[in-house]
Amino acid sequence: MASEPAKVVPPTEAPVVEPEKAAPPPTTQPTDYFAVADVVLRLLVFASALVSVVVMSTSKETKMLPNPRPAKFTHSPALIYFVAALSVAGFFSLITTLGSLYSLIKPGCSAKIISHFIVIDVLLLGIVASATGAAGSVTYVGLKGNTHVRWGKVCTLYGKFCRYVGASIGVSLFASVMLVLLVLLSVYSLSKKIPK
Repeated sequence: MASEPAKVVPPTEAPVVEPEKAAPPPTTQPTDYFAVADVVLRLLVFASALVSVVVMSTSKETKMLPNPRPAKFTHSPALIYFVAALSVAGFFSLITTLGSLYSLIKPGCSAKIISHFIVIDVLLLGIVASATGAAGSVTYVGLKGNTHVRWGKVCTLYGKFCRYVGASIGVSLFASVMLVLLVLLSVYSLSKKIPK
């Protein structure tokens, strides 16, 4: 008997199992560090304006001379202007912080918002700087006196009042520097959005 040649059966291909496609990673927009810095600086301006107003408003000292003589910020128009100006700066910095947070969430409208913020920040810088200068000049005269017009030193008598006023002016100077940084940051951020 002749044997038939064995038929070679081709190996069956094993079904190829494709690995399950993983869900694509969520698409998140890159963090705009300028917008984050903008929010932080605006919060610092608000906090420093608030602290400055609170410290100035609580600066009161009474000395018992032959009659009781109080020293309050309401006795000087420059210090009243200082409190009003820093109150306005704190209010607007809070509003612009909310606007900056909005532009951080919805980045499409940020160029228009930044251009408005530049104008507001420059105006606030002028107001805060002028108020700080006015209060500083009155405080300097209270600290050193003025021999030409025979104004004596007041801070030797009202030490606590002068320390409060000086601290308030120092904090408002910090707010002025933060506003300068905000203007520079806003101009730089806006220049990055201009197509070349």
